[in-house]
Amino acid sequence: MPEIAAHAKFRVVIHGSIEDVWNEITRTDAPIAAFFNSRMEVARLAPGSKLAMRTPDGKHTGVVGEILELDPPKRFAHTFKFTSYDDPECRVVYDLEEVAGGVQFTLTVTDLPKGTKTAKQMVRGGKMIVNTLKQVIETGRPSLGTRVLFGVFKLMSIATPKKCLTENWPVDEPVERRET
Repeated sequence: MPEIAAHAKFRVVIHGSIEDVWNEITRTDAPIAAFFNSRMEVARLAPGSKLAMRTPDGKHTGVVGEILELDPPKRFAHTFKFTSYDDPECRVVYDLEEVAGGVQFTLTVTDLPKGTKTAKQMVRGGKMIVNTLKQVIETGRPSLGTRVLFGVFKLMSIATPKKCLTENWPVDEPVERRET
């Protein structure tokens, strides 16, 4: 079993309202650009509910977890497991705090299995998540480079392992769609 690393933390100040940031990270009605253009599916946006991060077309599921905490608009926490890896799950916490000029957004990842693909991806992806969220809230869309990356993801979907097919990763029915 892999050794567990302490944590990784990423922080950014976003010039926008706390409600806009909260609505973006908890949306279920459209892909979330900051979460690699995945669509969050949940039975209920509440502690104890399963969640799945799916491709925009819904064919593949990249991440699964369970909602641990929901304190609108201050904190959202859930377990996190990449469906493509056999690594143990970790915990992801999004903290929002109103500050002068906007919102301080902090992404904390704990219980990272040290030396795993999950740990490597979470450390690399954390910076992109906070920066993309900032871009989306402040400008209405991710950077050109990020949009190109999303196009590459779409093209590469044919190489996605079969174990990532959405049919293998159900959430409790019915799926909630919350308009933002």
